Amino acid sequence: MNKKETIGTSPRPAVMSEEPQGKIIALALLLAFLWGGNSLAIKVGLQDFPPMALAFFRFVIGLVVIGGWALFRRIPLRLRRGELPRLLLLTTIFILQIITLNTGTLYTSASRSTIFINVYPFFTALFAHLWIPSERLSVTKTLGIIVAFSGVFVVVAPKLGQGESSVIGDLIVLVSGCFLGLRVVVTKLLIQSIHPYRLLAWLLTLSLPVYVAISLLLERGEPMQLTLSAALALLYQGGVIAGFCFLAWTSILERYSASKLVVLFFATPLSGVLFSHLILGDELTLSLLGGAALVAAGIYLVNMRG
Repeated sequence: MNKKETIGTSPRPAVMSEEPQGKIIALALLLAFLWGGNSLAIKVGLQDFPPMALAFFRFVIGLVVIGGWALFRRIPLRLRRGELPRLLLLTTIFILQIITLNTGTLYTSASRSTIFINVYPFFTALFAHLWIPSERLSVTKTLGIIVAFSGVFVVVAPKLGQGESSVIGDLIVLVSGCFLGLRVVVTKLLIQSIHPYRLLAWLLTLSLPVYVAISLLLERGEPMQLTLSAALALLYQGGVIAGFCFLAWTSILERYSASKLVVLFFATPLSGVLFSHLILGDELTLSLLGGAALVAAGIYLVNMRG
């Protein structure tokens, strides 16, 4: 990207924020549905691994996938001058988001964790409004975000009183959602000048020693075992989410509007309910159908052409 825009006296790469269209919207929805199983996989993994150890093994797998794909595509991963400070900032946000997500999920249910982490499109839209001139909040976009979130609430409200839960765990996951929204916008800004694959590879590389240090400090002596369920949960979190989803999401985020793309991820909690219906035979309720319709309406409003 050779275009430059000037802020004060310092030029920076112009931020691309194209309108997402058919194939990109379909890919983002696929990622949203896959991400719907992440909190469940974390909850399963936490039965056999403490939170920071789980994060470490998850992102080792993710780094293998991302690094392998970058080498296959012959994308240089060596850091360039001036990139390290920006990557350290993003890594700090990333680490805080993962710590709060894993810790919060430990103290609440998987379904509630999925609900509270997926308020992050609100935070993404807010931070994008503040820092990306082409992504200001309009009345229609704000209405669409509210309608889409209302659809999620319609689906999950009957389930909020079910299963194990903790207000503290819910609040910690909500903080994680705030960090995630911030991470999306900072990533959007950085990948205008840093290749997405290099950014992801270094993001995971820089974060791994922190998880090891925290685990050795706070989780020493806690039981760990690699059961079949834990292995499958790690493969899903690491290979599918931290590998494939991270790569695909960062690649489309480089070019397309962050605030419009993330609204598609209001479909993530719905996918958890849908998978429960398809795999476990849970009842397909009117609240699910009505909530899905509201989410679709919200996505339409946010992505509606002027």
